[in-house]
Amino acid sequence: MPFSLKLSAVAPLAAVLLATAGPTRAQAPAVTTVRIDATKPHQTIANFAASDAWAGQFVGNWPAAKKEAIADLLFSQDKGIGLSMWRFNIGAGSAEQGEASGIKDEWRRAESFLTPTGSYDFTRQAGQLWFMKAAQQRGVKQFLGFLNSPPVSLTATGKAYAKAGETNLPSANYAALGTYCATVVKGVQQATGITFDYLSPINEPQWDWSDGGQEGSPFRNPEIAGVAQATSAALAAQRLPTKVLVTEAGKLDYLFTAADKPGRGDQLAAFFGDKAAPTYLGGTPQVAPIIAGHSYFTTSPAATAIATRRQLAARVAALKGISYWQSEYCILGDNAGEINGGPRDLGMKPALYLAKVVHYDLAVGNAAAWQWWLAISPYDYKDGLIYIDKSKTDGVYHPSKMLWALGNYSRYLLPGAIRLDAQLADSARAGQPLVSAYKSPTGKQLITVVVNDYDTPATVQLVLSGGQLGAGKAYVTSTTADLQPAAAVPAGQPLRVVPRSVTTLVSELR
Repeated sequence: MPFSLKLSAVAPLAAVLLATAGPTRAQAPAVTTVRIDATKPHQTIANFAASDAWAGQFVGNWPAAKKEAIADLLFSQDKGIGLSMWRFNIGAGSAEQGEASGIKDEWRRAESFLTPTGSYDFTRQAGQLWFMKAAQQRGVKQFLGFLNSPPVSLTATGKAYAKAGETNLPSANYAALGTYCATVVKGVQQATGITFDYLSPINEPQWDWSDGGQEGSPFRNPEIAGVAQATSAALAAQRLPTKVLVTEAGKLDYLFTAADKPGRGDQLAAFFGDKAAPTYLGGTPQVAPIIAGHSYFTTSPAATAIATRRQLAARVAALKGISYWQSEYCILGDNAGEINGGPRDLGMKPALYLAKVVHYDLAVGNAAAWQWWLAISPYDYKDGLIYIDKSKTDGVYHPSKMLWALGNYSRYLLPGAIRLDAQLADSARAGQPLVSAYKSPTGKQLITVVVNDYDTPATVQLVLSGGQLGAGKAYVTSTTADLQPAAAVPAGQPLRVVPRSVTTLVSELR
């Protein structure tokens, strides 16, 4: 949960800034030529995801027709955006505490499988379990369980949030937390037949989490290492294949610099850089070789977005075998005046902003995964893919353009797709769209995503080296289209892109 942008990773920064700066509304060039090099692969895509926090607990108990339709929008390759991973919020038990939890918004409280008597009940979190099964039935194969807080029975405060910015888990309880995590993985497996691929025990450890706004706890790097090691050991003892994911940093800067959080930042170095460091996790058997961070507060202006992601990509590349996941984002804050997190907006402005952030994270930051925050939101904020009335038992749902813009990536970039080098032939020319390109997992298709945040149409000519392009099919999200098919593009012909749109072109690759 939140607290409270390049065409090639090797392109010169000045050229990238000109190609990716915010809309100038200048007349777009007649033709944007994009040179794609199939002999220069970058990262392999792992997944696109969103989380069930917090509305899943209620919407999963809505009337069947409505919740099935919402599940289709999220997971179906035909009717929706085809997410390839689902994030399950493993609650800390604030819901059972009710008003005594100190979390005023009951929608932000969460049940726990661990009861106050110390037993486990895997009929709890039933609405969330329904969505997880619905995802599996629609083809989702990857699942991640995450904790915002340890269960209340293990915390220092007896609540699901901290006090005075101090870590809310005594070190004496690391082993107990690991056992709890492994027990939850095993219990969910037995209840649903689904085994979590990943378990993320700590969320945004840089924030204080002391205001009761939601479940949460700060952690210092040595404490994170202790929790990860204990969780890894408990999973291994249960012979579970689940991997531990770290660190869900509150913003990307904390992955490669201490910034304003000494002891909680520079997490790449702390966990995967220095083998002699007491926090080193690279040799821990069930810790995934992945560093996870959140794109909050680093997306505007374009110069900041690009510079941050270039630094992150370089640091990750220096560590062999480590990949980077962008594991949570929604539009938060004022973003240097470009767009505000509030209020809710179902239209194209936030959808185009989201698409640009995805582009920057993938094409500059080399993110192997991209994950959104609230799949379903009841709030007056730009935090949801689908919006609902704040009703626990029934209500109206509203798909947003952000849903469909994310779908321009998630439906077509399946796990195993590989990003290819893509550069504008004239990167110094302003007013051109953002373009990234990917080879499908089968190697038989080229998927090109074009983000046109201008009031003028664009014409994009793809030039491929290291392969031959055949005919293509385009899918468009715009003011009037929700990931709708457009006119076919014959082999060798340019792609026509409408104003203020996100377009995915799926071409034959010979």
